[in-house]
Order: sequence, then C-alpha cells, then structure tokens
Amino acid sequence: MALRFEILGRFNRARASRLTLPHFVCQTPLFMPVGTQGTIKGLTTSQLEDIGCQIILGNTYHLALRPTPELLDEVGGLPKFMNWPRAMLTDSGGFQMVSLLHLADITEKGVTFQSPVDGKPMLLTPEESIQIQNKIGADIIMALDDVIKTTTTGARVKEAMERTLRWIDRCIKAHKRPHDQNLFGIVQGGLDPELRDICVKGMVERNLPGYAIGGLSGGEDKNSFWRVVAQCTAALPEDKPRYVMGVGYPLDIVVCSALGADMYDCVYPTRTARFGTALVPEGVLKLKNRDMADDTRPIDPTCSCMVCKNYTRAYIHCLVTKDAMGSQLLSYHNLYYMMQLSRNLHSSIVEKRFPKFVCDFLHRMMKIITSSACYPLLMPQ
Repeated sequence: MALRFEILGRFNRARASRLTLPHFVCQTPLFMPVGTQGTIKGLTTSQLEDIGCQIILGNTYHLALRPTPELLDEVGGLPKFMNWPRAMLTDSGGFQMVSLLHLADITEKGVTFQSPVDGKPMLLTPEESIQIQNKIGADIIMALDDVIKTTTTGARVKEAMERTLRWIDRCIKAHKRPHDQNLFGIVQGGLDPELRDICVKGMVERNLPGYAIGGLSGGEDKNSFWRVVAQCTAALPEDKPRYVMGVGYPLDIVVCSALGADMYDCVYPTRTARFGTALVPEGVLKLKNRDMADDTRPIDPTCSCMVCKNYTRAYIHCLVTKDAMGSQLLSYHNLYYMMQLSRNLHSSIVEKRFPKFVCDFLHRMMKIITSSACYPLLMPQ
C-alpha cells in the first residue's frame, strides 16, 4: 500500500490522523476541492497551496475526453501537467452514471456514455477506468462502482450494490501501480442497512488501502444520510482512511467527522461562490443582496484570508455575477473557510477540545442556545 495512516487523537468515534501519501503528508479530517479537468476554476495551484489545500480531486471521465490519458501519461501525469506538487485523488467516472444518466447505458460490462463533446459512444469498464487512472497518476484512485440516486428503491439498489462488489475485483486485477497509487473501494447499498452491511463486509475482505462511502448527498433527508455514515464508519477498519464522497456542507463535515469519517469532497464551496455566496461561521452570506452594496466590512471579520483582509462586501457586491474577479475572490475565501474548518477539526480532536468545538460551531451556525443538540454527537458510541 502506498500510504500510511496514523491516528493522532480521538474523541469517541471522531479521529484526527496523519495520512502519508506519495506526494504529500496530509492531516485529517480534510476537505478536497473538485478540479474536474485539472483546475479549480479561477484559482492557481500556488493559491491552493497558500490556503492549505492538501489534496485536489480530478474527474476520470472528463479527463479521458480532454486532455486524454495518453497526453497526461506522456507528460508524467496530471499533477505535473497542472503544476500541482501535492496529493491528488481521481474518481472513477462512476458518478456520471447519475449526473449524465440520460447519456449512459449501464450493463455488466461497464457504462456506455454518449460523449457530450462529440456525441460518440464511450465505453467505460472497470478495467478501462483503472487504466485511465493509472495514466493520470493520482495518489488515490477510485474503483468504478454502479452508482444510483440515493432515493432509488427496489431491486435496482441490490443490483447496483452486488455489481459494485463484482466490479471491485476487476478493478483490483486491472490495477498496475499499487506501489504508488492507492485503490479505494466504494461502499454502496442506498439507504438499506442490510445492503450496506453486505457491501462493507465485501469491501473490507479485499483489504484495500482505504474505503469510501458512496451514493449519498443525492436528495435523502439528513437523518437517513447521517445514519448510513454512522453505520458504515462503525464497520470499516480503524486503521484505514474513510472517505464520504460528495459531501461539502460544513455542517455535514462536522457531523460526519464526529461519526468517524476522515475525507470529503464537493463542488459546493466553489460553485456557490460563482453564484455570489460566501461561507461564514453563521452559514452563508449572499453578496448579491442589495444590503451588501454599501457594507464596508469584510466578508467575515474573523477570517484571516487574503480576501477578507483586503476587500469589502461592497466591492465584491459590485463584481459578483458580473466580473470573473468576483467568483475568483469568493472561491478563494470559500476554500480558505473549508481548509480552516478542516484544520480546526483536526486540532480540536488532538487537543481534546472537540466537544467545545462542535457546540460552538452549532451555536454560531444554527443559533443553538444550549448544548443539548450536541449531545448525540458527543456521547460515547
């Protein structure tokens, strides 16, 4: 395995760790920005380093279309191509089964997509997904899984879970770079506890470097979402990283960290920035609103990022949705917020003040007056 996972601190199920990957030593809990085609829109790689980004995520399906895995392999991999010196994770392309469902046909062999670029059919098999990711060269690569919407019910949920288990064996067999790339399996099973248990057990039997919890954040209610995370983290190995896929709301990251998860990714911080919304401790701040026009305060007076030190709400109000500079500044701030949240989670666990951190976080974000709402997260489990 091309990683080392060391737990540095705990509080009940929450843990802070050091994750050593081929290209960077990370600390968890951590958030990974999504750079679909080798870029976080509007930001340079040096800016991402400045804000403390540890891992960025690339999309196998889109990278296979452009710039192509052959070119990336020729130049030494995506990290070198985009001048990124730290760690990288690539997804398998499986999520496009949901996001591009109208273009996809799923069979046991793989997924046939109609390319949104030229309309030609493109077959993505487990073997092809791994071969592409081997050429892209990320530190962590994801197995191709059969992804369905979380709200799907009936026989299709069982079919997708069982196919995911069959496909993981094909992915393992196809993986040619286990010495420098870590293949993570993905737990599927929808909202069905029995199916999730079967899938967790099957993945753990493969003794993979790490495990992801997939198929969430697709429209299910929070209680169902958190229940699945709690169930899966309780059954996954203590000595391996746990990655909840597609999660980017700060509240969800705090809750999932309390439940024992380590890694997260989502387009939310940068996508919401492009629509003029900033992340702040109280929730969100909509810079497009009229009352921002003459507000000369920083986005967040408690934030030490470059944007909050140098620009006012009024200035950004003039830019949002009208000038690229507005989305760039908000993307920088939002990702800084996510990186700081990750750092605070890590340090609060290591320094044994996690309960206070969670209660303070909920008090500011949700206006909770007492600590009663923190109780389920902070009780021994």
